[in-house]
Amino acid sequence: MEFLQSFFGMIGDLTWGWALIPFLVIFGLFFTIVTDFVQFRFFKRMFRVLLTKNQTAGEKSISGREALLLSVGGRVGGGNIAGVAVAITLGGPGAVFWMWAIALVGMATSLVECSLAQLYKRKEGDDFRGGAAQTIVYGLGKDYRWLAYVYAVCLIASFAIGFNAFQGNTVAGAAADSLGIDRMYTGVFLAGVVGFIIYGGIHRIAKAADVIVPIMAVAYMLIAIVIILMNIAELPAVIASIVSNAFGLEEAVGGGMGAALAQGLRRGLFSNEAGLGSAPNVAATADVTHPISQGITQSLSVFIDTIIVCSCTAFVILLGDVYVPGADIDGVVLTQQSLVSHLGEWAKYYLTFAILLFSFSSVIYNYYLGENALAFMSKSKSALHVLRAAVILIVFTGAVAPAATSVFFFSDPMMGILAVVNLLALIMLFPTAMRILKDYRAQLAEGKEHPEFDSAKFADLDIDETAWPKKS
Repeated sequence: MEFLQSFFGMIGDLTWGWALIPFLVIFGLFFTIVTDFVQFRFFKRMFRVLLTKNQTAGEKSISGREALLLSVGGRVGGGNIAGVAVAITLGGPGAVFWMWAIALVGMATSLVECSLAQLYKRKEGDDFRGGAAQTIVYGLGKDYRWLAYVYAVCLIASFAIGFNAFQGNTVAGAAADSLGIDRMYTGVFLAGVVGFIIYGGIHRIAKAADVIVPIMAVAYMLIAIVIILMNIAELPAVIASIVSNAFGLEEAVGGGMGAALAQGLRRGLFSNEAGLGSAPNVAATADVTHPISQGITQSLSVFIDTIIVCSCTAFVILLGDVYVPGADIDGVVLTQQSLVSHLGEWAKYYLTFAILLFSFSSVIYNYYLGENALAFMSKSKSALHVLRAAVILIVFTGAVAPAATSVFFFSDPMMGILAVVNLLALIMLFPTAMRILKDYRAQLAEGKEHPEFDSAKFADLDIDETAWPKKS
C-alpha cells in the first residue's frame, strides 16, 4: 500500500504539483485571445438557455438547459463550500480574486472542449454520447485510441469511484454533526436514492438535475445575499481587501501574493473543472442546433460555479468575524461557523441541507461520467450493472465508514492525468474548433438567431451524420 501511495503521490506531483496549473492557465489565455475573447462576446447568449426549451425536436431529447444544469450540479459541490474556505485560510482574501480570474479564462477552455464534444458525439437510439475519449478517437484518429482508453479508465477511477466515496462521506459527516443522524441511516438513504436515479439512465439523471440544481443554487445564493445586505456597508472594504491582497499590497498570510495566487488558481481549477474534459461528457448529450451553442452554454456553468457560488461562500466568510488569516481550521467548519455568526445556530442546519443537495448532485454527475467512459470501452450490459452496483456500494461505504475514503488516494493524481490528456487533445484539435466557431459567427452575421450546423460543410471530419445530418 505504501508503494502505491508513493507512486500515485509522484503522479500527483508531476501533474498538479509541477506543470498542470500553469498549462491550464496558459492554454486558457491562449484560447481566450485566439478566439477573440469568445466568452465575453457571447456572454449574453449564455443566459438564453435558462429560459428556452429544446430548440430541436423531441421530448425524448436532452435539452441544452438540462445538460447545463447537470454539469453545474457536478461542478458545484464541496469545493464551493469547503474549498473556498481553505483557499482563503491559506492564501488570504486575495485568493478569491485569482479564483475569479481563472474562472473567466476557464470559460474559454470550457467552450472549446464542450463544442468539440458536441461535434464528435454519436447517436445511440434516442440519445447522444460523447466526451473527451470520443473526441480523441474521432477527432485525432484511431491511432490515438490507446490515449482515449487511458482517459476513460482515469475518468472512472477518479470521478465514479474515488470522488463519490468522498461525497458520501461529506453528506454523512454534515448530517451527523449538525442533526445527530447516524451515518448508517444517511448511507442507506443516499444509496437508495442514488440507485433509483442512476438505474433510470441519462433521462432520469437529467430530470433530477433539472429539479435539484436550481433549488440548491438559489437556496445557497439567497442566504448569501441576505448576509451581504446585512453587511452592505462593509462590502466595499472587503472587495478592496480582496484586490489589495491579490497583488501583494496587503499581506494577510505568509507568502503574500504568491500564496494568494497559488491557492486561488488551484482551488478555482479544482472547482470549475475547465480543461479536465469531464463536463464535455455531459455537454455531448444535449440535442442542439450547433456544437458552438452548447459550448457557449457550458461556459455559463463555469461562471455559475466560481463567479457566483464560490463568491457567495467568500463573502459569507470575509464579512464575518470568524475568519482568522492562517488559522488551522477545517474548511466546512469555517463556512459553518461564519454562517452561524451572521444568522444564528439555525444556519448550520441550512448549510447541512445545502451540502446534501450539492453532494447529491455531484454523485449523480460523477456516476454519469463513469457510465459514459464505460460505454466508450464496452457495450456490455453486465459491465454497466457492475458499475452501478459499485457506485451505490461506494457511496454507502463512504457514508458509514469515513476512514475508508483514505483508500481512494489515487483520485487527484488520476484527475491530473485526465487534464494532461485532455489538454493535449484540445491543442491538436483547436484548428477544428476554430473552424466551427467561424461557421457559427458567419451565420450570426447573416442574421440567423440560432445557427444550424451542416455536416456537409465539414466532410473531411469524422462526424456522425445521424447526429449532425447534412443540410446541403
